[in-house]
This record gives sequence, structure tokens and C-alpha cells, in this order.
Amino acid sequence: MKLGNLCRPPLLSAFLISVALWSAPPPQAHAQERGELRIATSYKLMTLDPQYANLNENTSLLSHIYERLLYQDESLELKPGLATSWRPLSDTQWEFKLRANVRFHDGSEFTADDVAYSIARIRDFLNPPTAGFRSYVKGIESVSTPDPLTVLIETNGKVPNLPLFFSSIFVMNRPSEGFATTEDLNAGSPPIGTGPYRFESWSSGESLTLTRNDDYWGGRPTWRKVAFRVIENPAARVAALSTGGVDLADAIPARDVAMLKQRGAMIASVGAARINFVEFDVSRETLPDVTDKSGEPIANPFKNALVRRALAMATDRGILVDKILAGYGTAAAQIFPIGLPGTSANLVPVAPNYEEAKSLLSEAGFPDGFNLVLAGPAGRYPGDAESLQAIAQSWARIGVNAQPSIAPFSVFNTKRAAGEYAAWYGGTSGEAVDIILHALLASPNPERGTGALNFGKYRNETFDEMLAKAESIQEGPGRNEALALATEFVMADQPIIPLYNFHHIVGYGPRISSYAIHPRGWTTAMQTLAAADTE
Repeated sequence: MKLGNLCRPPLLSAFLISVALWSAPPPQAHAQERGELRIATSYKLMTLDPQYANLNENTSLLSHIYERLLYQDESLELKPGLATSWRPLSDTQWEFKLRANVRFHDGSEFTADDVAYSIARIRDFLNPPTAGFRSYVKGIESVSTPDPLTVLIETNGKVPNLPLFFSSIFVMNRPSEGFATTEDLNAGSPPIGTGPYRFESWSSGESLTLTRNDDYWGGRPTWRKVAFRVIENPAARVAALSTGGVDLADAIPARDVAMLKQRGAMIASVGAARINFVEFDVSRETLPDVTDKSGEPIANPFKNALVRRALAMATDRGILVDKILAGYGTAAAQIFPIGLPGTSANLVPVAPNYEEAKSLLSEAGFPDGFNLVLAGPAGRYPGDAESLQAIAQSWARIGVNAQPSIAPFSVFNTKRAAGEYAAWYGGTSGEAVDIILHALLASPNPERGTGALNFGKYRNETFDEMLAKAESIQEGPGRNEALALATEFVMADQPIIPLYNFHHIVGYGPRISSYAIHPRGWTTAMQTLAAADTE
């Protein structure tokens, strides 16, 4: 049976904003400088290298310092950034015209050489643990710079969405020789970008302080100073906002929205261009903490698609969306909500069917179920810890005893990459459906740049071929249809269990007049408008 009550309109078209006026100024937790914006963020920035990892920590916070050739606006439309125009010259050649009179924070001029350097650094020099942005530049054969404001890119085949790729890549200034190392960037040498704010200080995983770039090409930024405080615990972020310790807090739990409104906070929310899911290790023969009911190790049950389908069939997404997310989310059966480019109208979430799930488990050879540890981060996503508990309770009804195990995201991410988990709750976002499919479900292949987020090591050659064919098609209905068919095919094999597309929720105080929340979940000073008396 279809869950009609769970299928809300496409998230990106539902730009939900609720506003409540402050009845009285909240008490200040500490003295605040005039013109200073204080932000409590869940994003734990662990590096100052803007090209090292494709995580929201980097793409969000470092966007104050660095910029991209193009960017995606709140409707995910491509807009000019450091590039003013772009066009294909042939199936394998693109031309990008660059913005004139742009300077880096050290006063040096931005030119095409900086773009060529940035591409080469990602493609030929960096070796991050999860491939980072390498898949975005893997198809680039060569880069030439016929003049300081023109970049010509030759690809080794059709790359119809190259401009979209560049909307994710930060441009760095070219040094006098060699490549800047991640270690050097993290060691204290100030990061130099073209962005609206300059670097002042950073404490890894704790804080980032920025000052206004008065010479910014896009006009004088709003805030004189921006101070990010990393607060991973959601309750602590909410407390910091409600007591006036910060001006803005991201990743607000849905359960706290009503309380914050009562206390005078303003709330902005928008549907997320992301997916939260359960993923399985399907590659190894045995897995840590997976046993039969007597506690004896068993063969990896997740290699069997019947087991994966049974667990999907036993997952109650209605509880996750309606109870845990308090309606600030949409149940999912694919990557993005139905209606967005590349999605399938045939993939809709269904109500749990425990009897059918039990039958599938028996058919797979697990009539009594089994035990496992279900891992996940704490405070990374709205309702993450509670979702683990709810999923475990649903699975218990078919004899699968899942013990939730939560950890701070930095710890969870390290252990997941090291293969210490058998199954886990995760989430990812992307510029488009195909980019997430490319990273999350395509077979891991460093040469092709696929599977950067495929920690479960799922492999399906037919799906890989379908995805590659879809990616070779120019943007438009044909490409969207091919992506929908590829999605239908791979979801029938259930390599992941899509759970929901949650809504990003941000709370802010009286020093901010409005906040343009982005569906990618970025938290930046550039999205704020200051109240009239703030400066």
C-alpha cells in the first residue's frame, strides 16, 4: 500500500519559513562586538584545505574564504561566480570566461592560471581518503589559458555537466612553484581566497573566525566579523540560540521549533537536496558484530538482496517523518523527492509489511533473524539518534535485533571508513541526482572516480553502465528519463534503504532580519540580512 500521507510536494518548491517576533531581547551570554555575527554550527571543520574533502563542513564554512567558478542558488540553478559565462565549443571542449578585476586576499590578481592550478591540484596532486573532488575533474584531459580571463578545457569524452561540477570546486591562488599541501594549509599559513571574508583564526573542530573583505568584488559584506562555534550537540545549539549566546544556529531539531518560537526565535526551513539512508557492507564474507541469536558469528547476511529488501519492507518511515521529524521531512524511496530532475514517479515509499518481510528473511535462510549493531552519528542530522532507535524497533518485529550505536560524526566517519561497521545510518547531499548516484551507489573505481561514498562496496555492472549512459546525455528530458530508469533498476536491488529527505531548519535572533536558507544545507554569513541597527 502506498503511503499517500508521506508524499508531500517536492521539497525544493516548498520554501517554508515561519517567523515569530522577539518579545524581548534575550540575555547575552558574553560581550559581543558591534557588527559581529555569531553562529553555532553542527559542521565540524577539520581542515582548511578547500579541495580535500567534499563535505558540507568544507563547502559551507570555507565558502566565506574561497569561491567557485559557478554556484547554485536557492533553486539549484547555476549562476555566475568567478566565471561570467561558459559554453561548449564541441563535445569535448568547454570555454569559461572569467570575471575581471577580482583579487585574492593577498592582493594578487585572479587569472585563468589559478583555475588551471586548482584543477591540476585536485586531479594530479591530492590523495584524500575518500577521493574528494577528483571525480569532478577526472574527465578533464587538458586545460589551456589563451588569455588571463579565458579557460579552455579539453575532456576525454562527453562531460555534459562539467559546469555543474565546477559549482562545487573552490578556486585557489597559484603559488610560485609546486602545489600547496594540506598539511601546510592546516599548519597556520593563512588561507588566501577571493571570497567576501578573510581568514582570522581557526581551531580544528572547534571554531572559525573571519573578518570582512572590504575589497570584495561583489560589494562590501554585511558583517565586520563572523565567528563560528562548532556545537555538535543539538540541545546545546538550541540553548545557545535561546539564551542569546549566538545569533544563528543550524540543524535545529524539529522537536525544538515550537519552544524556540515561544521564546521569540525566528525559524527558517527548506526541503533538503539530500537523502538519509541505511547502508550495508555487502562486500565482506563476515562482518563485525553480526551474529545469530545465540551470539555466534554468521556469514554476511547483507550479501543477499532478499535480506536487504526485507529490512526495507520492515522500516516504518512514517514514524521517522511524522514523529521524529515532526513533519519537517518527506519519506523517501529514492535519492531526491519525486518531481525533481532525474527522479522516478514509480518509486514511492510504502507502509511496512512485517509478514512479507519475515517471509523474505526465511527465503534468504534467516527464519529466526539475526543480531547486529546499527551505527550512526549523533547530532549530525536532525533526529539521527532517534531514527536509529526507531529503525531498530521496526526491525525487531521481524526478528532482527539491531543494537543502535551512536558516536560523534568525526568518530563515526573514521570508523565507517575503516570498515568497523556492518550497517549504518548515513546521509549525503549533492548538486544533482546523478552526482549522488555516482558517488554513493556506483561501483568503487578510483580510475573512473566513482563510488567515493560507497562505503558498503556495492557493485552492479549493469547499473554502472546505465548510469554512465545517462551521464553522457546532455541536460534535459532524455537525461532525466535515463537517470530515472537507472534509479529504478538499482533500487530494486536495495543496496541502501532510503529513509527520508529532511528539512533544513535554522533558527536566528533579532540581529538578523532574514535568512535565505539553502537546500544544500550550507550555513553562511552571506545568507543573512542584518537588522537595521546591527552595524
